[in-house]
Amino acid sequence: MGSTLMSDLATEILIPLCAVVGIVFSLVQWLLVSRVKLTPDRTASAPSSKKNGYNDYLIEEEDGINDHSVVAKCAEIQNAISEGATSFLFTEYQYVGVFMVAFAILIFLFLGSVESFSTESQPCTYNQHEMCKPALATAIFSTISFVLGAVTSVVSGFLGMKIATYANARTTLEARKGVGKAFITAFRSGAVMGFLLAANGLLVLYIVINLFKLYYGDDWEGLFEAITGYGLGGSSMALFGRVGGGIYTKAADVGADLVGKVERNIPEDDPRNPAVIADNVGDNVGDIAGMGSDLFGSYAESSCAALVVASISSFGINHEFTAMCYPLLISSVGIIVCLITTLFATDFFEIKAVKEIEPALKKQLIISTVLMTAAIAVVSWIALPSSFTIYNFGSQKVVKNWQLFLCVGVGLWAGLIIGFVTEYYTSNAYSPVQDVADSCRTGAATNVIFGLALGYKSVIIPIFAIAVSIFVSFSFAAMYGIAMAALGMLSTIATGLAIDAYGPISDNAGGIAEMAGMSHRIRERTDALDAAGNTTAAIGKGFAIGSAALVSLALFGAFVSRAGISTVDVLSPKVFVGLIVGAMLPYWFSAMTMKSVGSAALKMVEEVRRQFNTIPGLMEGTAKPDYATCVKISTDASIKEMIPPGALVMLTPLIVGTFFGVETLSGILAGSLVSGVQIAISASNTGGAWDNAKKYIEAGASEHARTLGPKGSDPHKAAVIGDTIGDPLKDTSGPSLNILIKLMAVESLVFAPFFATHGGLLFKIF
Repeated sequence: MGSTLMSDLATEILIPLCAVVGIVFSLVQWLLVSRVKLTPDRTASAPSSKKNGYNDYLIEEEDGINDHSVVAKCAEIQNAISEGATSFLFTEYQYVGVFMVAFAILIFLFLGSVESFSTESQPCTYNQHEMCKPALATAIFSTISFVLGAVTSVVSGFLGMKIATYANARTTLEARKGVGKAFITAFRSGAVMGFLLAANGLLVLYIVINLFKLYYGDDWEGLFEAITGYGLGGSSMALFGRVGGGIYTKAADVGADLVGKVERNIPEDDPRNPAVIADNVGDNVGDIAGMGSDLFGSYAESSCAALVVASISSFGINHEFTAMCYPLLISSVGIIVCLITTLFATDFFEIKAVKEIEPALKKQLIISTVLMTAAIAVVSWIALPSSFTIYNFGSQKVVKNWQLFLCVGVGLWAGLIIGFVTEYYTSNAYSPVQDVADSCRTGAATNVIFGLALGYKSVIIPIFAIAVSIFVSFSFAAMYGIAMAALGMLSTIATGLAIDAYGPISDNAGGIAEMAGMSHRIRERTDALDAAGNTTAAIGKGFAIGSAALVSLALFGAFVSRAGISTVDVLSPKVFVGLIVGAMLPYWFSAMTMKSVGSAALKMVEEVRRQFNTIPGLMEGTAKPDYATCVKISTDASIKEMIPPGALVMLTPLIVGTFFGVETLSGILAGSLVSGVQIAISASNTGGAWDNAKKYIEAGASEHARTLGPKGSDPHKAAVIGDTIGDPLKDTSGPSLNILIKLMAVESLVFAPFFATHGGLLFKIF
């Protein structure tokens, strides 16, 4: 078949080197952010250069607020947000830790029982003439990789939250010098999270593979089957992080908006609002920690799916280490590409005006995609033989290296298309959101109707992009091609995460500016940063959902192969029953998460009303609200409410596989994938459109927007109601659904040996 141009030694050096470079770069970015001091003796308020928007002038000099008390107030608020976020995550991780231990034991017992805990070597699954390590080894190593994936996911989310809460007040203070300074602080902070997560995920996975090789030796089939636990651990933690964090943030947000904006007619993030600290805490635990764990899970699963299929292809059979590590090499060069791309936003070009913010973020996506395309071509040329075979449901399919390049490339560009379509439907710069805003003239009902229609329509192009990716990649390289398309979409994960994390940091910065009583001009700047961040957050969700669809399909293919199913026949009663039930699961899951937000928000609204009605002087600003009670309501509600949706996702594959067998389970996975992707895209875009329609009216940047405003007008109140309905859609149900479809698939793959051997108990009995 041919050898690779790149030596095994070069591969062994390059992968960890790129990961270390990513970690070092993130630390450098963190040091640059830490130069902004949060102490009242701050003297560096007048830089010598006019770079990055300083020529806008120092606002605090004009407004007379260059006061130690303002800086001290920002530090105090930041501390409260950080303490609230840390407290919630520690509480959440205690519950998740118990689950992690219980599920690890379950993995060991289920997989160990496949061969009755035998320590004898067994015939290999895909080659009966070869002997492989015992099933007990798979049980032990799958359990270890599950725990490592779970811990890495938790650490990724926690570090992201700490970085975001470290940077929010610093972004606020930098906004006094100009929008460019504030943008760079927020973006660098997002980059710290992006590079730490991408590099840590790659490094841990590479180390685990090398450690497992010490035991498995030439049994690469068993080695990479055990590695799938890494993806399962990452996604199971992400599920609880996304659902718990999403319920927390939206309960606080809905409570703060409904009472503060609609009933009391006070500004967003007004310090008189008791739910305002909980709202800002929620941005960090939901949009930062949850999102970080989510994208780490996608990366881990797509890597594991690709490695599992490669291990039973010519790469694994012939023990070609460099070609086997092709998925990891793509991720490695992705870190370097994202590093260069980040410099375009922070060093090569400067932001001088508000209107340059959104184009600067969009350029990050375009530059990273173009550079990554070239990088993929080089890696495919040097790390793959010119011709090789890929496992394709029982046979080996001959593939050329240029075909695999196209598989990765089509996934990468499909991600960009999904990103820009998402932007078109969620940014208030375009007609869809402006139409939604205009519908607020006649009240909340028409706003809701227009928003739902927009969400349904926004599904069309992303689904075609995903469909084309699937067709092209499967035609060229079977299920391995689909796994690599997913990895292509995630190859620029560091840039995607930096852009995504930038949004909540900017949102917090605006809240701190309002609570600290800073000038309205500073709030305008932070609002401009936040508005751009809202759109890019929607783009990030589009990426996550698109990659989840491809990852899930790749995992589905690996599961079908591992479970020994030759074809999935939808006309078979066993499969069709699974298909229709699987298509229902995303609706059941969405109902649970949305009701959870509603229940938590109900308690929050009652508490905020109680404080406004019973605390004398609160509305006048002479008394301080009880922030701690609102934080506790969000924490208690989210911890309690995240368990049922999590249990639904985690138990479904176990129950179906054990009692109904692998054919019904294959139907469940296909059904949940097909319906889950549609609902996730629709929910995320509907919520994003309602949010930006509200911001369009509030900003009043155009003549049309001014006819709908100002804040407090009837159209604005209708827009706030739409935004409130959309909050749980875009930040809880929508983003959590992509974890549902991935997690059920990877869990089914991990437990496939047990289901294939002992599954279908009901059909065996009757």
